[in-house]
Amino acid sequence: MHYAIPFPDISPDVFSLDLGVFVFTLRWYALAYIAGIVGGWAMGRWLIGRPALWPGGRAPMTRAQLEDVMTWAVLGIILGGRLGYVLFYQPEVYLAEPMRILAVWEGGMSFHGGALGTAIAVGIYALRQKIPLWSMLDLASVVAPLGLGLGRLANFVNAELWGRPTELPWGVIFPGPAAQACANVGEFCARHPSQLYQATLEGAVLLILLWIVALRGGLRRGGLILGIFVAGYGVARTFVETFRQADAQYITPDNPLGHVLGGAEVGLTMGQVLSLPMVAVGLVLILIARRRNA
Repeated sequence: MHYAIPFPDISPDVFSLDLGVFVFTLRWYALAYIAGIVGGWAMGRWLIGRPALWPGGRAPMTRAQLEDVMTWAVLGIILGGRLGYVLFYQPEVYLAEPMRILAVWEGGMSFHGGALGTAIAVGIYALRQKIPLWSMLDLASVVAPLGLGLGRLANFVNAELWGRPTELPWGVIFPGPAAQACANVGEFCARHPSQLYQATLEGAVLLILLWIVALRGGLRRGGLILGIFVAGYGVARTFVETFRQADAQYITPDNPLGHVLGGAEVGLTMGQVLSLPMVAVGLVLILIARRRNA
């Protein structure tokens, strides 16, 4: 007999309103996006209001420009996240049915695609407005973990992206036949709450680390915050992938862990394949930033 935690009775919907013509439903996942964007804007506004934190004692942009760039960032998150999922995880499905790419309500967003899309979007805005590119990317990086953490909490509420089976006492009994489809189990299947692992490491821990560095002069070293964010996320995601259930399309009877590189027992998941290069890129960015500002 092993102990586990029953999944809490939480609805994925915050509330619903019957408007006659249609029913409006606000979901926790959408609220997480909204809260992450608004919270990121508020933190960015606070940082811009403190010129001493920036190179030369001057903020890289005005608060009006910050509000403008948030629109670009939102587009980068949505378009990049969706296209990243399509290209990285299920290209054959969406190439066969291209119109399904627009069906975002079915789910399917990629962090790696969203991060790349956001970087491109805010980078273009910075170049158009003659804002220092490194400072723009540093600002985006220092606020990004808030949205990441909230998004992972929403994944937990939705009972999705759960972890591999475990007999540890903090394993969670997620609902649904897919979550309970574990081999050689008794009356229930408990799984790692990998969403909460990610919310802690990619969200809370990374956010605290970046703010400590930022308030200690890190924003004056162009690219340093960006490098720490990229490497930090890569390390956190690579680690948590060892507890997270792989996407269903990669799991077969001969490959139960869903590795896309290596063997069935020892290998890398798609999340690790996409995250390990981030560690290398982040370390290079940190080295360049330190040398540039030496």
